[in-house]
Amino acid sequence: MAERIADIEIPDSSLAREATELVRDVAAELLFDHSRRVYLFGALRGRGRGVAYDPELLYVGAMFHDLGLADRHLESRQRFEIDGADEARAFLRSHGVSEQDAKVVWTAIALHTTPEIPWHMEPEVALVTAGVEVDVLGIGYDEVPAAAREAIVAAHPRPDFKQRILAAFTQGIEHRPATTFGNVKADVLEHFVPEFVRGDFVDVIKNSPWPE
Repeated sequence: MAERIADIEIPDSSLAREATELVRDVAAELLFDHSRRVYLFGALRGRGRGVAYDPELLYVGAMFHDLGLADRHLESRQRFEIDGADEARAFLRSHGVSEQDAKVVWTAIALHTTPEIPWHMEPEVALVTAGVEVDVLGIGYDEVPAAAREAIVAAHPRPDFKQRILAAFTQGIEHRPATTFGNVKADVLEHFVPEFVRGDFVDVIKNSPWPE
């Protein structure tokens, strides 16, 4: 029987079960619980807005969205979002999922730290971001009924989550500071890595090789 949390069914296909086990095996409990909450909050915001979505694709997108922060990517020099997106796409391809569906999940993960744009794309792209917004930033918090929030946090607790997720972000990206140029993760390094120097878009333009 499929698991239900806050009246949202957790997909119970073999693909979803394998995604669950993979993330449980390679990511810290912090990221596993966060990813499950992202699915649930995203699904609830989708329901509240009347957005139809594919639960399996949304689930894989949510579960893999922060996998680029896991220890297996600590040598990577590309954006952590792309690491997670690439891993999700490879996982879906290995299970015979269509290229189009794999691309939707890739995009959902790659754009989950890019405000506003995901809401104008496929439902699964929008709702991965919607779940991240609630769990990390509190955006859309009041769209989720209090009873649903309580049920989700009871199933997937968030002790000291604010500080712990900031620490996970820092650990996952401090070795690749250039990847934060032009995105929200530059704020994380500016707060927690003393030697970090934020890139400046205006300086890049002014100092480009073009004479004018």
